[in-house]
Amino acid sequence: MSLFITPWNWQLAKKYIVRLTEEERTDLESLIHKGKVAAHKRLHAEILLKTDSSEWGDPWLDSQISEAFGISTRTVERVRERWVQEGLESALNRAKPIRVKSRVIDGEKEAHLLALAYGDAPDRRSRWTLRLLGQHMVELGHVESVSHETIRQTFKKNELKPWQNKEWCIPAKENAEFVCAMEDVLEVYQRAYDETHPLICMDESSKQHIKETRQPIPAKPGTVEKYDTEYERNGVSNLFLFFEPLEGKRHVVVTDQRTAVDWAHQIRNLVDVGYPRAERITLVMDNLNTHTGASLYKAFAPEEARRILDKLEIHYTPKHGSWLNMAEIELSILSRQCLDRRIPDQETLRMEIAAWQEQRNAIAQPMEWRFTSEDARVKLKKLYPTIKK
Repeated sequence: MSLFITPWNWQLAKKYIVRLTEEERTDLESLIHKGKVAAHKRLHAEILLKTDSSEWGDPWLDSQISEAFGISTRTVERVRERWVQEGLESALNRAKPIRVKSRVIDGEKEAHLLALAYGDAPDRRSRWTLRLLGQHMVELGHVESVSHETIRQTFKKNELKPWQNKEWCIPAKENAEFVCAMEDVLEVYQRAYDETHPLICMDESSKQHIKETRQPIPAKPGTVEKYDTEYERNGVSNLFLFFEPLEGKRHVVVTDQRTAVDWAHQIRNLVDVGYPRAERITLVMDNLNTHTGASLYKAFAPEEARRILDKLEIHYTPKHGSWLNMAEIELSILSRQCLDRRIPDQETLRMEIAAWQEQRNAIAQPMEWRFTSEDARVKLKKLYPTIKK
């Protein structure tokens, strides 16, 4: 006597039954016919379609699927199981094996590694590297062996990068000269807007011109833009940036150089062209050797130099305190938004900066400076001299 089992009765005996929606079937059929699809994902899509017990499906036996695709019945069972328990995406992908891996560096070993990394580098080495740290951990007997990737992951977990350093302006402790100049600038920033007495912050920068020796390959879907490592140097241009923070306006001038005479001409333009109706201009800038009244006397007749100086109220940021100059913040924005690329010549540089300047000035967003002298006396207390009573 033979026993006839219909597909429906056969599916009832199974623990994990696949019932696809019409949309899921459409997506799976589309996936099968795509050109670039991982082989395992296409196979699992076929399995799900062949085991579908919905009204749109025509389910096969696991043994039939196994024979048709040359796989084990256990593979079919695992796909069904993951579809029921974890959903469609999990069923289409390979099961991820659970790996329990003991950490090579933890606890006391981790403390030894961090102490080693922040100590002095070995002789004839300027700094630690990941591989060098691994070698020393082995030499000191903390571990039998360790890869540089394990070292990197340990630092990543601790959010540390001891092999990196950064150039920084570090003011001296208990520096009366620094805090005096700092509080002077901070007091200026607290003044209310006065059209007849505008506040202008000024700073300088430079841009190296780089010509391409080979035509870059434009970006397209799936790939980034590519440019050749070889390039041609094409000179350097200087940038004078004037920023009016309370109005959110900036003006950038591109010149060939940054001598005292160049600076003097830019200051005269600021007084006569930029703000001809101002009774007096408050000018904040860093203390470069060219940023002095003497530069005006080098460029103009004494009467002219004196006339320009009488229109200015100059305040200098302290040495190692250029972060107090709001024009430096604008230069940083300019560098990130406009100059962070290869620009071949000065004419192109002028056009690009003009477009950036026009866009920024159209927004005209005033800069909100919230750091005050009261804040400085708390947060930068170490910079203030200790008064002995």
